[in-house]
Amino acid sequence: MENINLTHHFLIAMPAMENSFFSKTVTYICEHNERGALGLVINRPMDLSLTNLFKQLSIEIKDPFQYESIVHFGGPVQIDCGFVLHQPLGEWQSTLSINEKLGLTTSLDILKAIASAEGPDQMLVAMGYAGWAAGQLEHEMAQNAWLSVPASLNVIFDLPSEERLTAAMKLIGIDYTRLSNDVGHA
Repeated sequence: MENINLTHHFLIAMPAMENSFFSKTVTYICEHNERGALGLVINRPMDLSLTNLFKQLSIEIKDPFQYESIVHFGGPVQIDCGFVLHQPLGEWQSTLSINEKLGLTTSLDILKAIASAEGPDQMLVAMGYAGWAAGQLEHEMAQNAWLSVPASLNVIFDLPSEERLTAAMKLIGIDYTRLSNDVGHA
């Protein structure tokens, strides 16, 4: 598993991760290389609306009713920092280009643009991220902690949070309720 690159893939937590931060999660991998991996959990909404986040950051809102979307728990690392997964890429101060369509931005300028109705067409806002050290994700994959599947932007941007796990599983052709905690190798 040394040479896998799971950038632009979903990681689906196996049932064995039941008692962890990642229980029943779908994590979108934004970057995976020899230094490690970074991703955002896309199906764990927080009790925080985008409007309330803007208020907390003292960002003026053009139309408060437009920003009732929910902020997500992106993962257990840097939970006090915001991350915006978006398309198109745009020109923001601090953006990781995931591919030609998708970016991950951490700078405040994107939130100000969103609040003034000048932000990206599609976005998911999260607090915190999921991170793995070099070789850690590969080790977890070998231990059957995760299923992986190439990501679908439709799952990220067009479906409600509660439907994303089922939709990601359908990409593999598996019913989540049929997964087992048992691990084995043929």
